Amino acid sequence: MTAPRPADPPSEDLSRLAALHGVATSYSPSPDRTVAASGTALTLTLAALGVDASTPGAVRAALAARERERGERLLPPTVVGWSGSPPAALAALPEGTRLRIDTEQGESRASADGLPPGVHRLTAAIPDGRTATAHLIVAPPRLPTPTGRSRGLLVQLYSLLSRRSWGMGDLGDLAELAGWAGRSLGAGFVQVNPLHAAVPGAPTDPSPYRPSSRRFPDPVHLRIEDVPEAAYVKDPERLRALRERSGRLREAVLHQGALIDRDAVWELKREALELLGEVPLGPGRRAAYCDFLAEQGQALEDHATWCALAEVHGSDWHRWPTGLRDPRSAETVQARNGLMDRIDFWSRLAWLTDTQLTAAQRAGREAGMPVGIVHDLAVGVHPGGADAWAQQEYFAAGMSVGAPPDAFNARGQDWGLPPWRPDRLAESGYAPFRELLRALFRYAGALRIDHVMGLFRLWWVPQGHPPTEGTYVRYDAEAMLAVLVLEASRAGALVIGEDLGTVEPGVREALRERGVLGTSVLWFERDWEGDGRPLPPDRWRADCLATATTHDLPSTAARLTCEHVELRDSLGLLTRPLEEERAEAAADAGEWLSLLSRLGLLHGTGGGSDTSSEEAEIQAVHRFLMRTPARMVGVWLPDGVGDRRPQNLPGTWDQYPNWRLPIADAQGRPVTLEDLAASPRLHALMEVLGDGGA
Repeated sequence: MTAPRPADPPSEDLSRLAALHGVATSYSPSPDRTVAASGTALTLTLAALGVDASTPGAVRAALAARERERGERLLPPTVVGWSGSPPAALAALPEGTRLRIDTEQGESRASADGLPPGVHRLTAAIPDGRTATAHLIVAPPRLPTPTGRSRGLLVQLYSLLSRRSWGMGDLGDLAELAGWAGRSLGAGFVQVNPLHAAVPGAPTDPSPYRPSSRRFPDPVHLRIEDVPEAAYVKDPERLRALRERSGRLREAVLHQGALIDRDAVWELKREALELLGEVPLGPGRRAAYCDFLAEQGQALEDHATWCALAEVHGSDWHRWPTGLRDPRSAETVQARNGLMDRIDFWSRLAWLTDTQLTAAQRAGREAGMPVGIVHDLAVGVHPGGADAWAQQEYFAAGMSVGAPPDAFNARGQDWGLPPWRPDRLAESGYAPFRELLRALFRYAGALRIDHVMGLFRLWWVPQGHPPTEGTYVRYDAEAMLAVLVLEASRAGALVIGEDLGTVEPGVREALRERGVLGTSVLWFERDWEGDGRPLPPDRWRADCLATATTHDLPSTAARLTCEHVELRDSLGLLTRPLEEERAEAAADAGEWLSLLSRLGLLHGTGGGSDTSSEEAEIQAVHRFLMRTPARMVGVWLPDGVGDRRPQNLPGTWDQYPNWRLPIADAQGRPVTLEDLAASPRLHALMEVLGDGGA
């Protein structure tokens, strides 16, 4: 099936105007095919960038204005330089131009040579009397290559229940997992799902990839008992009753087949946190909280204000009273003054969550992990949430991010996430991106960037139109990468880009040049330019995190047994006959097992004669990963106990319990953190990684 042809081809002038604003006029779903963007897609996308292209006359006027601006502009809004190399944009300035650079460190310089890393202010005065100013981002040329190899665990935190959880995994569980895995398994990292703040209000979207804010974490992950004020609540009986109710939630998930109910967990935790909020902070705690407020500044005030207003007016700011839709309006200022207690409550929750996230990272590092916690950055935010409200000027109104039609999805995808405007990012010196990264690197040993290709371009879909009516919009990848490298290097953290699926030529090379690791998943690593067979381990790239599966894919056990095909068939998701899909999946698994056998990897370890053939095959898969040169090797934690179910099944909504399943064993019985720590099967699998693939 192919995507429908656009009915309104763009004019030559419209195509030129679009190209000048970084809007693609075509895309290639496959190397041998190019599809032109429709005139509607280009017109609506340009409108979202503040360019009127509604009539031929408007197009001509906008085109003339853009070309005139390009001719008169001395400097782009943001100039990028890499340590040791002068910024390329300065070479185009006329001879005799005088420079003044006010550095982030408070110095004033007349030359760009030897500038320290940072975000500086550049002023250029040319001989004819004209001046120009720009942000100057200077970053190290690349992130350091990780020393040695590290192996670790991948887990969706909510699915990791312990005997102390309140119905879903929390930050106390994460700290325990990191401490145990580092000391007992020799793990170097634990990678988790995005822990960004969700949009409140039942039922909450359980997906961690549609958050209200990427800038601040979600307090639903708090371990209540680890908050010091919990020992001093005025009504301990009420807190004890909440703990008993949370215990029933936990037992229902672990022993009665119930799904994880985030809303029910949050209802209990929120009531508990209201109790804790009544306890005055001690002098030291108060000073730490005040420091946090000062550090986070306007961003935290906006986030907490949105949370307080959402309690009154609902969680979609588009439906609030008109004056409150503007975070800087007089009405919002007045409302903020009347909600100071609630704003303080939400600010304190952000602080408490930040504190426990920092403690989890510290637990991992103290356990000997060279990396610690790998956090996940979602590709965008919910259009009705806190970030979209507080940073409206940076988001493209009437647009959402998605994916174009391809061989696997002829209709394309609309993810419902508003994209950042590249022009506004550049004008601000990429301030929103810098602040976002700085916030996450406070407690991350590494950051995984979902859909890292979005640093280069994103598929914009006009509101009310199908994804086929979208087009790509380009970002200044050099500037985005410079900010990423700058902030990661300041934090001493690694960066992992999720670069699966369709990747524009040159993207992986650009990421590798800057020290950003990629993501390689076993089942996708084939010789696509040759015979299509599984790629031998010595032909894998080194600069990557290598895994057998991810949260969006079948577990390794399900993949080996082809149970994932049966699951998709039961939900009506197959587009071909079951027998055909099953035969293809079996052939795929068979090719990999054949390669594992030829390499001598298909044998049991750790389990002796009790090791099942399935368990031996899963071990062989991970021996293979250790044979590759990958600098990081990750084990999907549910694979360690033979879990069959995916955490998320793309293409489903209410047909499948996405993001609500606890980790379970091969029989579908939920497994606690304590059970995992005592699991011979998990220990045997991790020993395979410790043997280096022998």
